[in-house]
Amino acid sequence: MEEAQLSTGEEVLAHAVELLRNPGVTPPGELRFCVRRLSEALRVAESRGGRMA
Repeated sequence: MEEAQLSTGEEVLAHAVELLRNPGVTPPGELRFCVRRLSEALRVAESRGGRMA
């Protein structure tokens, strides 16, 4: 499960980087989507990291 989440996170991050390279043509909704997905991934990672400590 973690491998799939990491893979998805990497894909979303790569997409966000591409969107930010062209800020004038990027729809705001796409940026919000990327930020939301990355925030969720970080929340899950932090939660799992806290349980492992």
